[in-house]
Formats: sequence, C-alpha cells, structure tokens
Amino acid sequence: MSTIPMTCNQANAPHGPSAHDARLQSSLKAVIDGGPAAISERLDQLDREWTTGRATKATAAVLLVAGMALTLLNPWWLILPAIGGAMLLQYLFGRRSLAGAFFHALGLRSGCEIEQEKFALRTLRGDFRHLPTLHEVEDRDATSRMEDEGGIAVEYDEPKVHPDEAVKELIGAVKG
Repeated sequence: MSTIPMTCNQANAPHGPSAHDARLQSSLKAVIDGGPAAISERLDQLDREWTTGRATKATAAVLLVAGMALTLLNPWWLILPAIGGAMLLQYLFGRRSLAGAFFHALGLRSGCEIEQEKFALRTLRGDFRHLPTLHEVEDRDATSRMEDEGGIAVEYDEPKVHPDEAVKELIGAVKG
C-alpha cells in the first residue's frame, strides 16, 4: 500500500503504487541524503518546473498568435488560432485534455503531482512541526460539558491553543 497521500489525479486510480508514486519516492530518497539545503534547492527547482497545464496554455497561445500573424500572408492560416482555441477550451472545460496527455507522455507532470512533492519536501524539512494539531486545539465546550456532567477537570501537560489562534497560524503557514 502506498504511503503517499492521494492527489487529485489519483482519486479514481486503482489501488497500488503508480509510476508517479515510484518517481516521487525515488526523488524524495535522493533529496533526503542532502539534508535541508538539498530540500530547499529541490523546492526551488519545483517552482520553476513546467506543468502539463502550463505547457498546454503556452502552446495554445503560440498557435493563436502565430496563426493571427500568418493570416496576413494567407487567410488559410486562421486554422491555427481555431486549433489553439479548441485546445484551450478543451483544457478549460474538461477534466483532461489531449494536449495535457501529450505533454504528460513527454515527461511533464501535472500541477497536483508537483504540489504533492513540494508538500512532502516541506514536511520532511519540518516546516509544519510548529503548527497546532487537532490534539493541541482547545475545545472549551467539550471541557465545559465534561465538567458539568461531573467529570474530572483535566489538567493538560501542554498548553492548548485557542482555535482562533490555530487558524491564524495555519493560514499564515499556507500563505508563507
């Protein structure tokens, strides 16, 4: 069973490791040996990596601009903007696109696959260890109900975080 969290593209995939899982695991193993500096370097590389969606949009844009420019020579070149527009419409309104599948076959990854690797690297680096977990968030209502029912007042070993503060920390981490 795969230990990698599910991505948007794997939601309906059959159970078991995929080629993406194997590629991700080998990439993570290679970076772990390099330590935090290697993780930061890999994150920078991932920020610059082209996705299938980006390549599809760029191809459609090139077809649109080139077709419009070539139309000055011959009106038959209007076929290029039509093809580019059709590609873009299929990409925008469909779950999958032919151009995206083509670029995936060429080795480009989807945005979800890249974000999954980024998340795994940030977790390995320890970026999330300072964030509150569900067990650290204070639930005043539950404590009050328990004490009203004659339960024992619980003294926690570690101070609990107020839910509002926990949400602010999480939003700050997501944006940063």
